[in-house]
This record gives sequence, C-alpha cells and structure tokens, in this order.
Amino acid sequence: MFYDLNVPYAADEAQLTNTLNFLAEVGYTTVALSQTMSGKLPQNLTAPQLPSNAPKSLTLLTRLNLILSDPSQSYRMANLIPLFSIVAVRPTNEKSLLNACTNLDCDLISLDLSVRLPFHFKFKTVSSAISRGIRFEICYSPGITGSGLEARRNLIGNAMSLIRATRGRGIIISSEAKRALAIRAPMDVVNLACVWGLSSERGKEAVCEEARKVVALSSLKRTSYRGVVDVVNGGERQTPKKTEDASKNKVEQRGAIDKSAEKLKRKASLESTQDDDKPLSKREMKRRAKKARLEANSQP
Repeated sequence: MFYDLNVPYAADEAQLTNTLNFLAEVGYTTVALSQTMSGKLPQNLTAPQLPSNAPKSLTLLTRLNLILSDPSQSYRMANLIPLFSIVAVRPTNEKSLLNACTNLDCDLISLDLSVRLPFHFKFKTVSSAISRGIRFEICYSPGITGSGLEARRNLIGNAMSLIRATRGRGIIISSEAKRALAIRAPMDVVNLACVWGLSSERGKEAVCEEARKVVALSSLKRTSYRGVVDVVNGGERQTPKKTEDASKNKVEQRGAIDKSAEKLKRKASLESTQDDDKPLSKREMKRRAKKARLEANSQP
C-alpha cells in the first residue's frame, strides 16, 4: 500500500479528477486532499467535501496545513482534530519549529524545503517530535517541476540536512502536486530518496509504513480518548455463545430422553392390552382348570 498524504485541492474539479486517476494508475492506494491556511482561523471552519467521482481504488482523506510563524496561532489546534483526517503544520522560523516539535498536538510537520530556510535542523529538536509520534514530511513536487534550479538545489540540500538530523527515522515523502504532471510513481520516489541520502528500505517505508502510521495515529486521536482508551463496545452485556450452545444442547438431550421414555411406555401399554385381548390356548385352559380344581379340593 502506497500513500500520498499531500495533494492540494485544485480549483478545477476536472484537473483534480485527472490527478486522482493518475495516482490510482501508478499504484497509490491512499491519498490525502489538503488545504492550506495561515493567520487567524475562521470561527466556523468545516472540512471540505471529498470529490464523488474519484477512483474506487483510492481511499481519500482530508488534511489541513497550517502555516505557523507565531506560536500563539496554535491555540485552537484541539478543535481541528475532529474535522480533518490529518492536521499538519508548516513552521516558517526556528521558534515555531521548536514549538511544533515539543508542544503542538499535530500529526505532521511539513516544511517547504524548496526555499532557503532561516534555521538549521538540530537532532535534539527533531528527535523530540519523533518520540511524540510526529513525522516530518518532504514534498518533492515543488523542486522538480519548473520551479527553477535554485528550488531544486534547496530541496536536495534541505532534504539531506533533515535526513541527517533525524538519522533517517520518522520521515514520509509526499508529492504536493497540483497537477498530474508533477506526480512520480512510488518506486521513483524511493529512488529519489536514495539520492537525498535515505536507504532504499527507508525510502520505501517513507511512502508505505511511516505514512500508514500517520493515518493510524491520527485516527486514534479522533476516535479515542487521548489516543489511549478506545470504546469498542457500547456496554450492553451479551451471553457468551458457548454457554448458549451448551444450554441448548442440554435442552435438546432432555427432550430426546423424554420422547424415548414416552415411546417405551406406549409400547409396554400396547403389549399389555394385546395380551389381555388374545384368546387362550387349550394348554393354558387346561392349566387354569387344574389350578381351580386344586384350589377347590384344598378348601374344607
């Protein structure tokens, strides 16, 4: 199963349909449609509707990207988790990156690696995010499709720095493709990750296992209490099936015994009535007459 967790919503629905069809054709199974917001969030924020004409082989998710330049913008993060399948933040400075790694309750830290970042990645900072279950995302599309030589150079350099700081752990790779031309097949993405410094095993995990963990942990946050307690049964008590089957078998056995006993009684009664109605033989008549004479002679 291959994941692409960052496909922006397109204004043109036909273009989005073409992108989704191409993603399904090259082998992706789960796609997250993302929208990006910055500044103050609206009060009545709602999740967008998923397209109805998407390929049936794709599992579509909703995603929100928050551009953070000030830590005070994250005060409504808890209200966003039930609305979107994935909540990602994009820090623009070192202070917001530190806050996202240590405090924010988000699923992904997505950085625009095609620009020159004003900070360096530190192992202590990124490892604190990975220990909390937060993954870092590398988006390859902005650096490979007509963005210029500088964007491509920045993408390669920043991706290598991030991989070096994280020791190759907790990284996922997405496209952030606004059109089908910017999408690469999963194994091409693995080869691209090898150019950045990831091994082929880690590169495949970035589009398979690590991305699956992001979706699973996000689902736990929305369906369970603090990601720990999940209500599976509503509380109604049910009789175990084995006990019901055992009691049912006992009742059936008792009924069978009662029926067999009743049959035996009927057979015995029929035999007795048949003996009473049967005519006596001559031998039996002689025996009874002799018995009657002996009883008469014995009387005084």
